[in-house]
Amino acid sequence: MKWFHRLLVAATLFLFPSVYSTSEAQFIKDIKRRAEEKLKRKAGDKVEEGIDKTIDGTGKKKPDGSGNNSGTASSDKTGTANKKGGAVVVEDDANANANATPTLKSYSKFDFVPGQKVVAMEDFGQDAIGDFPAKWNTNATGEIVNLDGQQGKFLMLSKEGVFMPEFITKLPDNFTLEMQVFCNPEFSFYSSGLYFMFAALKDRDKEFGNYKMYGQANREAVEVSIHPTDAGGNRGHSTFKVWVDNKETIKNEASNSKFHAKTHNQVKVSIWRQNQRLRVYLDDEKIWDIPRAFTMGKDYNSLLFMMGGTHQAIDRYVIGSIRLAIGAPDTRNKLINEGKYSTTGILFDVNKDQIRPESFGTLKDIANVLNENAAVKVKIIGHTDSDGDDAANLELSKRRAAAVKSALVNEFGIAADRLETDGKGETQPVGDNTKPEGKAQNRRVEFVKM
Repeated sequence: MKWFHRLLVAATLFLFPSVYSTSEAQFIKDIKRRAEEKLKRKAGDKVEEGIDKTIDGTGKKKPDGSGNNSGTASSDKTGTANKKGGAVVVEDDANANANATPTLKSYSKFDFVPGQKVVAMEDFGQDAIGDFPAKWNTNATGEIVNLDGQQGKFLMLSKEGVFMPEFITKLPDNFTLEMQVFCNPEFSFYSSGLYFMFAALKDRDKEFGNYKMYGQANREAVEVSIHPTDAGGNRGHSTFKVWVDNKETIKNEASNSKFHAKTHNQVKVSIWRQNQRLRVYLDDEKIWDIPRAFTMGKDYNSLLFMMGGTHQAIDRYVIGSIRLAIGAPDTRNKLINEGKYSTTGILFDVNKDQIRPESFGTLKDIANVLNENAAVKVKIIGHTDSDGDDAANLELSKRRAAAVKSALVNEFGIAADRLETDGKGETQPVGDNTKPEGKAQNRRVEFVKM
């Protein structure tokens, strides 16, 4: 029958070439159109699953993020929810990913030290899944999502536009900005990078939309971008620009291995301003250190996130755990002269006493002061926010203080007999426990000179 069909097609082409070629072309177009529509539907269904499975490394379903990410205690270590006052605290490993878990030792070159006071903390806890966050503005769109393997909520960006957290209105001479960034593992080189811009806006409501990917726009900003796929596809990519009076005065670009769609599609971004100087870190790697990035005296008052178009429908960025702190840590003066130093820069896995590796810079800063003042002894005191059970929080704070002592002794060589530990749980708040930034201030470690 196949030979008969081929003969029939050949005869039809010979006798009626235009008629057959037209119908055949239309038939092929219809098949192609239906296939493309099917692929788009399938991609839309799978995009979140693709992001989540790579982040988790297993594809297993984990808690849906309805709990908080406060780092306070839960009733056990098996994922059981612990209810208090209507809130649900879910035990989970905040560092779950497809790569080897980093350690303090692996962060030995990480010199980032968070600012002294947390002034803004965005965990999107007040927003509903599927909505654009209420405290942000945009000329595009975005939506709040959950991610498998991660507690809390996140903002997903997949459209060209600018996104501004309206509650950040001041970026002073000394500040630090930290956040988590994710992308899908198939992210295309031809899709846009994710831009962070520290802008000086005269009219925030009207001007923020002028910061766009293409076309002329008035800009007064310091700009950094990250992209998870470089031209070769084997690394990530980053750019840096300084805009003064709508002109690029400094710019550069470089590849890096820390944010790469195929192998490392989640990254901790840490940004540190000290007067004119700007340092940018991806996980433990410093990718930019620019001594004359910011213009002194200029009022940088806005943080903008920006992205251009995407080459394929599944490409998107997801951001979360945004933390802004101000002030330069004054460790030596506070501890030696004033007798007490408090820091929110020592971070722990959720509901655990495991110190997270990005705490290395803060621990090293404290260790340096202790090494320079060999006669000084200190008491290390742990504190938590008010989420979770009171007794469990007290116990957790004591274990965290002990973990800090252990790190100072084992990683930095401080004599154990110079260090005592204690924990106060949630009993001595310094911030408002009803607000994310207040909770972040309360999750602290104090060093008291004895």
